[in-house]
Amino acid sequence: MKRFYTTVAVTPERGIALDGRPVRTPGKAPLAVPTDGLAEAIAQEWAAQGETIDPRSMHMTGLANAAIDRVSDDPAVFAAGLAGYGESDLLCYRAEGPAGLVARQSAAWDPLLDWAARRYDVAFTTVTGIIHVHQPAATIARLAAVTVARDRFALAGLFPLVTISGSLVAALAVAERAFAAEAIWDAVIVDELWSAEQWGEDALAAEALALRRADFLAAAGFLKLLE
Repeated sequence: MKRFYTTVAVTPERGIALDGRPVRTPGKAPLAVPTDGLAEAIAQEWAAQGETIDPRSMHMTGLANAAIDRVSDDPAVFAAGLAGYGESDLLCYRAEGPAGLVARQSAAWDPLLDWAARRYDVAFTTVTGIIHVHQPAATIARLAAVTVARDRFALAGLFPLVTISGSLVAALAVAERAFAAEAIWDAVIVDELWSAEQWGEDALAAEALALRRADFLAAAGFLKLLE
C-alpha cells in the first residue's frame, strides 16, 4: 500500500490519527492501546514509513491489532492455547548427545527452569530424547493460571514468544523480565547455533532465523511498553 497520509499523532484515547483521522484495526475496531509508551511506539512506526507501507516493519501495530481483533473475542480460549505449550516445553527435552550439546542445553535451559520452579512453586520433569513426558498436573495447572490471568494485550505479546521459542517458560521469563530478552533468545536457539557451528551456516536458514529473532525481540519490547 502506498503511503496515503502526511501527519501522525497520538489521540487522547491513546489511539493513532493519520491526518487527523483515527486508525482502525483490520477488524474495523479503533486502534487504541493501554499505555502512552505503546501508543507513541505505534505512532513512530507509522511516521517512519516511506512511500510504501511495509507491515513487516510495524511489529507494535501488528501486535496491537492482534490483541484487539484476535484475542478480545475470547481471551480465556486464546490463553489456554498458549498454556498448552507447558505440556511439551522445549526446555524439558534434552539431546542424547553429543556431550557438548548436552552441556550447552543444560547451561542455557536449567536457569530458566530453575527460575520458573521458584517463581511459580512448581516442578518440571526433563527427559532425554523426543518421547513425550507428562509434566506434573500441578505444574500445568499453575502455568495455565498464570497465563490466563494476563490481559488481551499481554496475551498478544506472549503469543509470538511462545510459538517462536516453543517454550512457555521462556516466554514467561521474558514477560516478567527475569532475564534479558536477548539472553533468552540465545537460550532457545541453542540447537540451531550448535548445528551451524558443526555443519556451517545455511543462508536461507540464517535469514529465517533473523526474522524469527526480530519477531521475538519485538514481542519482548511490546510487553515492556505495556508496563
